[in-house]
Amino acid sequence: MPSKKRAGNKKKGSQSNFAKLSIFQPNKYKFKKSCPLSVKGAPVVDYKNIRLLKKYMSENGKILPSRITNVSQKKQRELSLSIKRARNLALI
Repeated sequence: MPSKKRAGNKKKGSQSNFAKLSIFQPNKYKFKKSCPLSVKGAPVVDYKNIRLLKKYMSENGKILPSRITNVSQKKQRELSLSIKRARNLALI
């Protein structure tokens, strides 16, 4: 009798197609985006480069987080320091 199986019984480890496509499943095919300020030929982060600094600020003047802009941690610190300097000098 142990060789008998039910017709609708699946393996315990298998999932339905719906469960595989669920939005709550972690994405297996995530790729790392490179930092736009660390690539070759990228502009230098400086408090005088207002056009560059405005790209990394919201409409309200807040600094955008690196998870949104994909900037590396080192460049994010440089950006925030440059933005704060430009604010102090009333360039922004």
